[in-house]
Amino acid sequence: MSAVPVLAIVGRPNVGKSTLFNRLTRSRDAIVHDRPGLTRDRHYGRARLDELTFIVIDTGGFEPQAKDGIEALMARQARQAVLEADVVVFVVDGRAGLTGHDAQIATELRRSARRLLVAVNKTEGMPRESVIAEFHSLGLGDPIPISSAHGEGVHELIEAALAPQFAAREALAAADGEAGEQSAARPTAQSTDETPDAPVRVKVAVVGRPNAGKSTLINTLIGEDRLIAFDQPGTTRDAVAVEFERAGKPYTLIDTAGVRRRGKVTDVIEKFSVVKTLQAIEDCNVCVLLIDATEGVAEQDASIAGYVLEAGRAVVVAVNKWDAIAAADRARLKSELERKLHFLGYARTHMISALRGAGVGAVMRSVDDAFAAATCRLPTPKLTRALLAAVEHQQPPRRGPVRPKMRYAHQGGRNPPIVVIHGSALDAVPETYRRYLEGWFRDKFALEGTPLRIEFRNSRNPYVQQGRT
Repeated sequence: MSAVPVLAIVGRPNVGKSTLFNRLTRSRDAIVHDRPGLTRDRHYGRARLDELTFIVIDTGGFEPQAKDGIEALMARQARQAVLEADVVVFVVDGRAGLTGHDAQIATELRRSARRLLVAVNKTEGMPRESVIAEFHSLGLGDPIPISSAHGEGVHELIEAALAPQFAAREALAAADGEAGEQSAARPTAQSTDETPDAPVRVKVAVVGRPNAGKSTLINTLIGEDRLIAFDQPGTTRDAVAVEFERAGKPYTLIDTAGVRRRGKVTDVIEKFSVVKTLQAIEDCNVCVLLIDATEGVAEQDASIAGYVLEAGRAVVVAVNKWDAIAAADRARLKSELERKLHFLGYARTHMISALRGAGVGAVMRSVDDAFAAATCRLPTPKLTRALLAAVEHQQPPRRGPVRPKMRYAHQGGRNPPIVVIHGSALDAVPETYRRYLEGWFRDKFALEGTPLRIEFRNSRNPYVQQGRT
């Protein structure tokens, strides 16, 4: 599987970079305010356009000429984002017009960016052709007018930015289609044999903070010191894939660099590791979130867990170095796990010692179960029966005179499982009832270790003719 593309957003202060980041990631992770300079570190997020997932990096105001102070540090962060990215979106302010500051940034980006697009922001309510005209002088191709606050032009911008990735995906799909047609047209004696399918190779990414013991865990699993394990954070700098078999099942283990708090990341090589880790999460089937028992559950552990959840990956939580903490601290740590990682309540948690091999077998059994749950098939009749039983047990609440009606359900996708529910007035279903249904389906189909997503679709009324009220 190809690496997940990375898109960096750069520009001078207060042109709307964080607003664009929040719109792409459908979050409020980046602080947005009229005051310039609020974003200082690089900020990573996950975004999706159609069927293509990509990583977005938000940056602070870029001051190419800054030599010292906070502006120089912010410029360094922006330069690092440009080096990490497959494509850079250079955001300028359509209302302020072209500035000398924009020209300075364009000069630097022309030298360092792999691909570069100019997005002219804040163009809502303005004659767009005249607004973008002066930005042609930057010599960076046709500027694209957008409004990150209102969403105007953003879809077209991202389509243009990720055009090579979309083209590669279409070419791959076409090649797969041709191969399928050729194989169907050439029946062989082998094709009629009832041979069992080969075991699926499960890709397992081991993620966590630096020095949690990720490389040690993988070395213990494969039975040899394949990866450098050293008692110093930052030993692993890239995502390293190792293939092995366990009980006749093939796996690819991915050792990732530890993701530490952004303010602690200073080494240039280590900064590249953050993107590699996020890409490994996107590419894997199951994540093993490794937590250092001697350090407790940190904010960064919860941040990594949140990214795993957003990516829809099955997950197993492993608390390493359990043997290194006192009995009195173990109850406190268990309470901390429940409080800070409550949104991973569907995942199994194991207390292990990667160095001694204690509990490692149980982790891999949970990996198998999580993968099976994430990729299971949910028959429509069983899903519908489970849905009707859930509604009978607890009906969705009314919103005014309307009560949502749920008629049937089917599976809309796997890894993670998606349950699509059809009915009427489903826009009125509250989030609390959605969570109730998630728990109900998870219990009925034993979906442990994987996120579960529910989509509501309102059925069209056949008696309402289009264009009539």
